[in-house]
Amino acid sequence: MRDLVLRIEAATPPGRDRAVDALRALAVLGVVLGHWLVTALIVDSGTVHVASPLRAMPHLAPISWLLQTLAVFFLVGGYAGAKSLAAARARDVTYGRWLGTRMSRLFRPVAAVLAVWTVAAGAMLAFGTDVGTVRALVKLVLSPLWFLLVFAALAAATPAVARLHPLVPLAVVALVDLVRYGLGGPAWLGWVNVAAGWLVPYCVGTAWARGALRGRRTGWALVVGGGAATAGLVLLAGYPAAMVGVPGSAVSNLDPPTLAAVTFGLAQCGMALLLLGPLRRVLRRRAAWAVVALVNLSAMTIFLWHQTAMMAVSAIGLLGGRPLPGLHTVPDGSGWVLARLAWLPVFATALFVCWAAFRTHERGTSRKRGGTGEERPIPVVGWTSPIKESKVANGAWGES
Repeated sequence: MRDLVLRIEAATPPGRDRAVDALRALAVLGVVLGHWLVTALIVDSGTVHVASPLRAMPHLAPISWLLQTLAVFFLVGGYAGAKSLAAARARDVTYGRWLGTRMSRLFRPVAAVLAVWTVAAGAMLAFGTDVGTVRALVKLVLSPLWFLLVFAALAAATPAVARLHPLVPLAVVALVDLVRYGLGGPAWLGWVNVAAGWLVPYCVGTAWARGALRGRRTGWALVVGGGAATAGLVLLAGYPAAMVGVPGSAVSNLDPPTLAAVTFGLAQCGMALLLLGPLRRVLRRRAAWAVVALVNLSAMTIFLWHQTAMMAVSAIGLLGGRPLPGLHTVPDGSGWVLARLAWLPVFATALFVCWAAFRTHERGTSRKRGGTGEERPIPVVGWTSPIKESKVANGAWGES
């Protein structure tokens, strides 16, 4: 382990901002932990359906404030996208080649998930599994993929939106919500916010990349302004307090994003900017940086397979013939919460198995490009990873 830590440290370029990688890792782990805590698979009359503890226990909404970290994904995505585009232009790399590389890194691991679940769904149906159960399970697996599609669209639009002020898409979100909720407009109009809503933190990220933010002053402005706006929307305008979707609720802050979700995301962006300094200090420690680097190397695998890991544990638990507390029981009290917390290490173990089986789909292969000797970096959620894979086998980890 000590040798691995030393290799990672030696392979990291001196000028790399490790705090950016830490934000990405925190965002990934926040999504995973959030899904594991607020998603329950209930067996009812032979059919599996999804339930959320937030429906029976709305006082747990603050959990969603901590673990709904999608805005941080888009913040770091905008920052990294603008930085990489500027670097590509400096090297006279064409837009098509730049975009193709990023999309390849983003979607290569998705193919493995789709292939496995196509076979699994077909097998379940062939062996007589209830259609509703199969639909519920497949939806859980596929639902995180919307994030990748939106992220890919915004990444492709980076040249056009790199200098767009975040207030522009924020105004679009506000207008859409006004029409939907204030003027009785059509519900489908809300889907405009899928692009406009996540464009807000993405634009904050591109502004960060070009040096347009004023450090801690901007961070505090976003935290205070975004937090106050969110509180006002929840307390005075009737928006849900939970920042994730709750099955059965009339309004979801996330599906599609509402103005409350976007203002909350701005507060998260501000907090992320304020954490940069402390994170940089912590990540001077080699062991801490090694953990962050390794999470980044497997970010897509963790993101794509964490729901499968939870479902695998739930399915194995049913072999005992009776529902297990915190796994198959209705999430309606503190007992369920305590039992679910006890299951988290088991979910993590199952995710480790998935990681061991499918991590190779996330790893790029070494190849020479343009005779320059440049090696292909490992794909990490569409961003360049802190270390390369090509020399891991012989113990020399190259720089990215």
